[in-house]
Amino acid sequence: MEYIGHLPSCDPLYDFLKYDIMPQVGCSGAEGFRVFASKSSHAVYIYEDRASNVKVVGKFFAAGEPDRERAKRKMYREFHNINEFRTLTGESHYVARALGCNENLDCLLVVEYCYGEALDSIIRRAITEKNDALLFDKLKALANFLATVHNRSARPVMVDFHRICNYAENIIRQLSGILHPGEAEYFYHRITRYRHDPLMYQDQEVTTHGDATPANFFFGDGMYVITFDLERMQRSDRLFDTGRIAGELQHFFLQHTGNKYAAEPFIGHFLWEYCTHFPDRDRAFASITARVPFYMAMTLLRIARNNYFDRSYRRKLIDEAKLTLA
Repeated sequence: MEYIGHLPSCDPLYDFLKYDIMPQVGCSGAEGFRVFASKSSHAVYIYEDRASNVKVVGKFFAAGEPDRERAKRKMYREFHNINEFRTLTGESHYVARALGCNENLDCLLVVEYCYGEALDSIIRRAITEKNDALLFDKLKALANFLATVHNRSARPVMVDFHRICNYAENIIRQLSGILHPGEAEYFYHRITRYRHDPLMYQDQEVTTHGDATPANFFFGDGMYVITFDLERMQRSDRLFDTGRIAGELQHFFLQHTGNKYAAEPFIGHFLWEYCTHFPDRDRAFASITARVPFYMAMTLLRIARNNYFDRSYRRKLIDEAKLTLA
């Protein structure tokens, strides 16, 4: 985060923080607030109580959003998503509390500031320090976290895989500027094959994080996992989360080592640990690994949309997605 100054006392946000937010985290706000810009988004800022150094995170949904009603809906949705997700995590894990929201302040949602090391940092550190044990341990903790949420929220409603296929097709459309001639048709064809495969509809819907990227999971001691950014929480296939983590692991090892196969022990370990939370571990593992290639490929294509990667690496992700789908 980058320090950008003090919050003026004449700013309407000042009183909202002082009287509505800071008392919830044990602060008075009497000496004002330092302001930091987040590296994750132009619409996210960190506010620090000058007396205690306690921080909170502010997310402005109306920033860059011309449709104010849509911004309000997104703000309230994440507020309610956080509260719902907190009921599912159990005592071993944590979800950053929603402290308040204010539609008159650019549709602002304020949440707790949490400390811990993010999974993306852990993956890079494990690679550079050759510390496999570190990553194995944290993936076990994450598997425990996700299995807890998924199993507590499972309902006797079968997965709507058609909706997931529609999402995948939308990703393909967003890649139109970098795909080679005929590649979009190839991907649409492969998605259609999966769409008509009964295997992809065999599981029950669960509550998913919806944006299970490594930056959205922090780790404390032992098995302690902390999460936030629940704007995209949804009812879906459990592999919408676990398959994304598997795809992200493949991406990180491909990016930092050039060897996609180096990720396989960690992907297998993560999925195997996840399956310990089912009555029949072997059966669960067979089901999940049969379906996970689709979700891994979708994750690689999602990442390939980001133009902050150079074109050659984006093309590599697309080629890997083709191999994974095949």
